Amino acid sequence: MDTKIELAITDGVATVTLDNPAKLNAINAQMWRELRAAMARIAADDDVRCVMLRGAGEEAFAAGGDIEEFLTVRATVDDALHYHDELVADALEAIRACPVPTIAAIRGACIGGGLEIAGCCDIRIAGESARFGAPINRLGFSMYPGEMAGLLALVGPAVVLEILLEGRILGAREALQKGLLTRVVDDEKVFDEVAACAARICAGAPLVARWHKQWVHRLMDGTPLTAQEKRAAFDFLATDDYREGLEAFLAKRKPVFRGR
Repeated sequence: MDTKIELAITDGVATVTLDNPAKLNAINAQMWRELRAAMARIAADDDVRCVMLRGAGEEAFAAGGDIEEFLTVRATVDDALHYHDELVADALEAIRACPVPTIAAIRGACIGGGLEIAGCCDIRIAGESARFGAPINRLGFSMYPGEMAGLLALVGPAVVLEILLEGRILGAREALQKGLLTRVVDDEKVFDEVAACAARICAGAPLVARWHKQWVHRLMDGTPLTAQEKRAAFDFLATDDYREGLEAFLAKRKPVFRGR
């Protein structure tokens, strides 16, 4: 069976490509498994400083799940639970829990499962003609609560209900206004803008990027920080990168961070 999730790592940037262009990169069960595996490889690689997720070609990030296989992979309640609570949930959690920054590069359709994947990324950059939504009410099934939770955390109940109840497809500018996107650029500039974004991230101290993600996730759970956690927030004081950053600033030169 051909691989449908491509992973390439160059100069500290991992590129994960959803590769099913004949179906506008619709995501099947195999792709959910491979996506989780790709993110696990990235998480275990200390040399990776940033991740870009994109769809193959320029017509779609991902146009949802592969509906044609639903009659087999989701034929029963047990099958559907396995598909959504394990395959899909594991992949989405692997993106959400990735220790390094993640950027979704969005051209064309970003629908259903594609929207869920993009919503798990830290930064979402889209082209002007990109399209967003989850019109599954027209197919007679509902979004699984575990997948809805990610979008709910991103944009809140009003926007999630608008998307799901109307089944309307949003343009990029409206998606930006509703909080689904970080920024919108001309279509032909999407991948250049993502590359520039990745370069800015990679120019910073990699341990700091990881800590910033860790603390944002921790603070979102709403419980007060412990005394031990407060002390841990200053672990950077013992790093070589901290000393390099200060020395470079004082010497008016560009810092060279090594992730230690």
